[in-house]
Amino acid sequence: MKSPKRDSQPKAGKSQTLLQQLAQTPDKLFGNSFGQQYGALCFRYKEGSSEIEVLVITSRESRRWIIPKGWPMKGKEPYEAAAIEAWEEAGVRGRAKKKPVGCYTYLKELDDGNVAFCIVDLFQIEVSEIRTDFKEQGQRVLDWVSPNEAARRVREIELKSLLVNFKPNRSKASG
Repeated sequence: MKSPKRDSQPKAGKSQTLLQQLAQTPDKLFGNSFGQQYGALCFRYKEGSSEIEVLVITSRESRRWIIPKGWPMKGKEPYEAAAIEAWEEAGVRGRAKKKPVGCYTYLKELDDGNVAFCIVDLFQIEVSEIRTDFKEQGQRVLDWVSPNEAARRVREIELKSLLVNFKPNRSKASG
């Protein structure tokens, strides 16, 4: 089998995976610094049970399963930013813990075509309110699933591990 000619290689585009694009243009990854984001591991207890369900949502562009997350917000603590993202992206509110339950990394394709290596600190939020009127309503699909099912759906390996091993911190202190 012949290897493809150099000029016949596909151009970076939406049909290729992010890793395929990076393999063709590695400077897109190494030209930028690391990005910090804050994510919300939103959960609720099944009615009359100690079992939990975890919220997963789809991204707006690729429609892959993710958790609510976003960039730091001026004047907001990291756990507060995570809670705001959960509200804007999924219409859920609840008590957010001040300390992260873990972190994971992923590659984010930016609007300008560059790629940012992002570190996401993940904050536990026990959901107490679910609304249907929220900022990104209609732009995402939301689903409440078991932690194992959530891990099966998301792409990031470190996030999969966090989801499978997640045990809510039930202490009264917010830390």
